[in-house]
Amino acid sequence: MSTILNNKDEMIMSLVHYFVTEENYTPINVQGVKNEIWLENLEAPYKIVRINSKYIHNNEQYDMDMFKMEFVIKQIKKKTLSLKMNALNICLDLGNSVSIGSENKLIETVKVNNISELKKNTLLNKVFPKIKTNRFKKTDNLDKIINITEDINKKTEEENKKFENVFRQKRIIVTKILIIINVIMFLISNLISDNFTYNLILLGANNRILVMGGEFYRLITSAFLHGNLLHLVVNMYSLWIIGSQVETFIGKTKYIIIYLLSLILGNIFSIVFLENSLSVGASGAIFGLMGSLLYFGYHYRLYLSNALTNQLIPIILLNLFLGFTSSSIDNAAHIGGLIGGYLGTMIVGLKYKSTKRETINGLIVYILLVAFLFYTLFKLV
Repeated sequence: MSTILNNKDEMIMSLVHYFVTEENYTPINVQGVKNEIWLENLEAPYKIVRINSKYIHNNEQYDMDMFKMEFVIKQIKKKTLSLKMNALNICLDLGNSVSIGSENKLIETVKVNNISELKKNTLLNKVFPKIKTNRFKKTDNLDKIINITEDINKKTEEENKKFENVFRQKRIIVTKILIIINVIMFLISNLISDNFTYNLILLGANNRILVMGGEFYRLITSAFLHGNLLHLVVNMYSLWIIGSQVETFIGKTKYIIIYLLSLILGNIFSIVFLENSLSVGASGAIFGLMGSLLYFGYHYRLYLSNALTNQLIPIILLNLFLGFTSSSIDNAAHIGGLIGGYLGTMIVGLKYKSTKRETINGLIVYILLVAFLFYTLFKLV
C-alpha cells in the first residue's frame, strides 16, 4: 500500500525533518495560522524558520503576508525575552510576478519550488551547509512518511530526556549543609564572649581595613555569620527556597562554585562602597543564586518565560529597592553577589546550553571586575 505525496507536501515534510533532526529546531504552535509551519531555535543563525505553503500570487498578498509574519515574530520575541530575532521565511508557492523583499531586514525570504532548488539555494547553503549534502528521499510512499515521523519523534524524545534530566527533582544536600554551617556559626558567635561585635570580628566579619591589611579570608567567612536571630532566619529561609532550585537545575558542584564566587564578589563590592562598616550575612551569596537563576532562566526561557518575568525578576527588583531604602542593609553586597552569581554560572556553564566561549568570557569578565575593584580599593586606602 502506498500514498502519493504532491511536490509541496514532500517539500514540507523534508524541510521539517531536516530542521528538526539536523539543526535542532523545535516546532512551535502559532495560533490563527494555516498552511505554514513555524520552527524555533534560539541558538541558531536564524532563530525562527517559517515554512509557508500558501499560494501568494501578487505583491499585495506578499506584503500582507509579511505584515502578519512580523506580528507573530513580535509575539515570539516578547515571550522569549529576545532583544533581536531574525527569521527565515521559506515560501513554497510564490507567483512569478511576486517581488521578494521586505522593509524588515531581520526577515529573509527564499523561494523554493522543489528539492533540487533547495539544495542549490545560495543563502540556505551558506547558513545551513548540511542542507546540500542531506539526503532528501524522493520516494512518494507511506514508508517515507513513517520514516520521517519516526525520526522527528526520536529527536523529540531526545529533547524530552534532556528536559527531564535538567528539571527533575534531585536530592537537596548542599543547601542543607550550608544552612547547618550558618546555624553553627551563629551559635558559636553567641558563645565566645558577651561582646557580640567582638565575636563577629574574631570569627571573620567583613571590613575594608582588615581585608586590605591582608585578612582576605574575611571575604568568605563573613558570609557565614549573622547579626541576630531574625537576620539568620530570613537568610536561611531564602537560601532554602532559592538554593534548592539552583542545586536542582545546575548541579551540586557547580552550585558550590557559584555560591563562593557570589559571596566573594558581593563582599568585595561591600568593602569598596561601604567605607569602614562591619558586614556579615549570606544575603550577597543568596543574591548570587538569584543571579544564577536569572542566567539559567534566560537560557531555558522557552520553559520558564512566565516564571522569569512574573516571579524572579520582580523579586530581585523588590529586594534591591528595599536595600536602597534601608541604611542597615548592605545593598552593595547584594548587587555584587547578583553579578557574581550571573558570571559564576557563565563560568561553570549550563548542561546542554553553554559553550566554551561563554565560559571563557565569563571567567575573563569576573577576573577583570575583581582586579578593577581591588585597584579601586588600593586607591581608597
